[in-house]
Amino acid sequence: MDLNFTAAEQAFREEARAFLRASVPPDTREKTLGGVRVPWKEFSHWQHILHAHGWGAPNWPKEFGGPGWGPVEQFIFEEEAANAGAPGLSPFGLKMVGPVIMAFGNAEQQRRFLPRIPSGEQWWCQGYSEPGSGSDLASLKTRAERRGDHYVVNGQKTWITLAHHADWIFCLVRTDPAAKAQQGISFLLIDMKTPGITVRPIILMDGEHEVNEVWFEDVRVPAENLVGKENQGWTYAKFLLGHERTNI
Repeated sequence: MDLNFTAAEQAFREEARAFLRASVPPDTREKTLGGVRVPWKEFSHWQHILHAHGWGAPNWPKEFGGPGWGPVEQFIFEEEAANAGAPGLSPFGLKMVGPVIMAFGNAEQQRRFLPRIPSGEQWWCQGYSEPGSGSDLASLKTRAERRGDHYVVNGQKTWITLAHHADWIFCLVRTDPAAKAQQGISFLLIDMKTPGITVRPIILMDGEHEVNEVWFEDVRVPAENLVGKENQGWTYAKFLLGHERTNI
């Protein structure tokens, strides 16, 4: 087995290196290489730069607006981006909810949500963990009750990274409290501007504000924001975690 990069892969590395060296703003590069947290304004600006070049979703297929790179090209891009001092990309849209919508969302959800992720028009956060439901995620208690053409959501999520910047949250909610734990969960897409949502900061030991509590009080979510089938959210959650843990 030949483990060397092919000529085409080497050429792609040179292309990526040249673009990244020319495009990462100097102030951002200095912070990243110096281990300093990049402010949100610079972080989001970098996403816009990548999108303008057609590289806003490095792990996405062409049919959904990505460059269609394989694993080798993705590895090369990430290596060169790190060497160039580029900020890491937010995984919540690109590597978590995006692939779920591609695989399980309907055509309208794909049209509505996917283009706005690589463009930086919509930022996402992940509504999984709850007080008492972290590693035992299936014990989650946030409730979504179907009322006509809406779900009414009540509960609390915690340790929600970047919720204070997010436009949307993808949420695991309990839609059938009588079912076995994993069988009564659904996957909802919720606009963070919806009345009844409260974001409360959790300040970490280093003094930084990165994670949050998110509270839902009678939050009305259109039923059209349900991904896939009701009570099948555990299947979609496992699919998402496969992308999250492998970073692909």
